[in-house]
Amino acid sequence: MALEVELKFSASRPEPLARLSALSRLGPAALGPARTIVERDRYLDTRDGRLAGAGWACRLRTRGEQTIVSLKGPAEPGGDAGRDELHRRPELEGPANGSLDPLRWPASPARARLLRMTGGQALVEQLVLNQQRTEREVTSGGRLNGLLSLDRVRVVHENVNLGSLFAVELELHGGATEADLGPLADALCAIDGLLPDPSTKLERALAMRPVASRQ
Repeated sequence: MALEVELKFSASRPEPLARLSALSRLGPAALGPARTIVERDRYLDTRDGRLAGAGWACRLRTRGEQTIVSLKGPAEPGGDAGRDELHRRPELEGPANGSLDPLRWPASPARARLLRMTGGQALVEQLVLNQQRTEREVTSGGRLNGLLSLDRVRVVHENVNLGSLFAVELELHGGATEADLGPLADALCAIDGLLPDPSTKLERALAMRPVASRQ
């Protein structure tokens, strides 16, 4: 199972994201051309919250005509424990579609793992995150270090718009190591209005739901 390693930052307004979309460099690294895409993320769990109870999250992400299921596990120790923005967690992905029934998705290790964790119980939709994502490759010396994502997110619960989130993520890619993230994290911390975020985007969105729906 792959280990996802990324930096997470939050903002209360879109200006820090706009600044990052215009910069040519981030600390010691060069930023590639910006491209903006639209995604729809649906977060799923059983009615009794089996996945959340085990520290896992299930996300169906649709981009264009493609849908992918991502299983994200509990945070793992390691790296720089003093950095709130550094997140490490196992991740397993596979092909899916718009159905909430995993048995209707193509077979994959991700689907098999999900069925084991849920015990075959039906999945329900927790939240929908409709996001406009601007992506930029992060390179150093011609080597790909990571992917910078600037996310403007609209949180929807049971067809009700709960508000907006602004998030910045930088995920390790290529042959980069966690040591490469330090200078990049420092550069992001220097952006006015951008704050290290110890929580995930899902955790922030869940906190926006009405109290009754969290019980």
